[in-house]
Amino acid sequence: QVQLAESGGGSVLSGGSLRLSCVASGYSINTACMGWFRQAPGKEREGVASMRHDGDRTYADSVQGRFTISRNNAKNTLYLQMNSLKPDDTGMYYCAAEWRASICTYIGLSVRYAFWGQGAQVTVSS
Repeated sequence: QVQLAESGGGSVLSGGSLRLSCVASGYSINTACMGWFRQAPGKEREGVASMRHDGDRTYADSVQGRFTISRNNAKNTLYLQMNSLKPDDTGMYYCAAEWRASICTYIGLSVRYAFWGQGAQVTVSS
């Protein structure tokens, strides 16, 4: 059974930084495509950043240049470094994983990932 556990959320002032981590258990992430998503109250879940097993990265326009997704396969962990945070970045952040190669080729920032974590709250105040 695959489990994903996020950590690193918190409250920061506008312009601050946070680093989210997502530890996977039950299966190696070496061949997985993974992503970070967020959901603000009253809004739909949206893709923030994704990374395929070959290192290819995709970012939402709203975070391009401020957020960086990375992974450490040896630690079975996905990261999201968030800099220059804005109040609009506030929300619950979820990591997601997918191992089906046929889906990984195009999944990007879509919500079609098979496995999801419980989320980590990020609050940015002005």
